[in-house]
Amino acid sequence: MLQTSPVPRAIDRITPRRWLQVSVVVAVLTIVLKTLAWWVTGSVSLLSDALESFVNLAGAMFALAMVTVAARPADAEHPFGHHKAEYFSSGFEGILVVGAAVAIVWAAIVRLMHPQPLEQLSWGLGLSVISSVFNGLLAWGMLRAARSRRSVALEGDARHLFTDVWTSAGVVLGLLLAGATGWHWLDPVVALAVALNILKEGGSLVWQASQGLMDEALSPELLARVQAALERHAQASQGAVRFDNLGSRRAGSRSFVQLHMHVPEGWTLGHAAAQRAAVEAELMAAVPGLVAVIELLPAGASTVFEQTEGEGAPPGLASQG
Repeated sequence: MLQTSPVPRAIDRITPRRWLQVSVVVAVLTIVLKTLAWWVTGSVSLLSDALESFVNLAGAMFALAMVTVAARPADAEHPFGHHKAEYFSSGFEGILVVGAAVAIVWAAIVRLMHPQPLEQLSWGLGLSVISSVFNGLLAWGMLRAARSRRSVALEGDARHLFTDVWTSAGVVLGLLLAGATGWHWLDPVVALAVALNILKEGGSLVWQASQGLMDEALSPELLARVQAALERHAQASQGAVRFDNLGSRRAGSRSFVQLHMHVPEGWTLGHAAAQRAAVEAELMAAVPGLVAVIELLPAGASTVFEQTEGEGAPPGLASQG
């Protein structure tokens, strides 16, 4: 029998909160290493790399706070839970990334106007590479955990760390070229390229957070799973049951769908409720973590909202059965 490695299983058992605690520690370590690398070389591109590590630290700390809030159970003031708190983390980190990019651009322009020779490149590059290894390993583990636990905050922090890794790789390459050719202007040019890459990542994080806060629908893949489950149940009922008005949204690690389930008028309430429970169970199996709200209606009936709003009803599964 094919056996899987115990390492991935151990990684999957680590909670998002624990991952972010590790991220805070690694961010502090990389700040020390990259700041030391800038200090011994005087490289503005290494300075830009160190500044992004400060953003990593702030982002990880805020993400840790938001994941803690998102884990709180529903209460009287938040009856649907606190899951959307993770989007604030992603948006906040994106804003920090944009701010760091602006600071890097300013420092690079000043250095481009006044080039300076670089010193002790071997030490600086070595420290930068070591910090990148830490960030790369952490980002790989966090992204894997984010996908299995559907954590927006964890995914945002992981993708930011991957950006940091590629940024460091670009800085190292630029410094090697500057040291080999003696073209000191390559250092600030690389810093500008790094800043543009960081700016793109920051904008992406802010956009993703805004979409989540505006109740973005489930991904096409997850919606396809939901619709396939409903189609199977409708076909199994031989036309007795049909579904319509399917709507969906995401909130952090949670997924929500709402729909109408039309059943024959002659069915008892108990029988209809049992069928609805079967549909809910199938949907939850198709999409782990899904919350399904299914309204029972007799065949041919419509809600008051549909009658008064008409086309204002949520689009979705027009008819099944």
